[in-house]
Amino acid sequence: MRKILPKHKSLTSPGWLTRRGFLALASGAALVARRGEAAAEPALGEDGLYHEPWFLQSFLDLREDLEGAAAGGKRLAIMWELRGCPYCRETHLVNFADAAITTYIRDNFEVLQLNLIGSRKVTDFDRQELSEKDLAQKYGIRFTPTFQFFPPSSNGIEAKEPMAREVARAPGYLKPQHFLAEFDGL
Repeated sequence: MRKILPKHKSLTSPGWLTRRGFLALASGAALVARRGEAAAEPALGEDGLYHEPWFLQSFLDLREDLEGAAAGGKRLAIMWELRGCPYCRETHLVNFADAAITTYIRDNFEVLQLNLIGSRKVTDFDRQELSEKDLAQKYGIRFTPTFQFFPPSSNGIEAKEPMAREVARAPGYLKPQHFLAEFDGL
């Protein structure tokens, strides 16, 4: 003799909302909401770069940015990008969409976004004012994305040669696990 299994209740059938059904629905909604926060697509700016809402809003004075980061118990990192760069896009849409990566970076770093060929004026640690493009040339930035990481203190940084000011550099795209490891290793 065949057993006949009861039909699944649909959302439109009466009595579908049991305690178990409600908890499942609420849990699912919470997961979707959380996923939406972690995977919120960054805004594409007029400059053609993706902008994260948590990136450092700066007057583009690197000494002040480093000191501000240090005062908050964080490190300063510069992300160099270029309009149309597919790996910059990948960094935003894949790496920064991972909540674990974004949370770690936000908790430990201030990230300043600069344009490899940009014209905004930036004041370097040695007080020299340069366009983003000229600053990139001064530091030998050739690829995008490139992340520069600076020491926890600005003491004596202006006396060093430009490339000796950074403590690490990550040129090019890194897969999420390697990307997080780069930040975690500092």
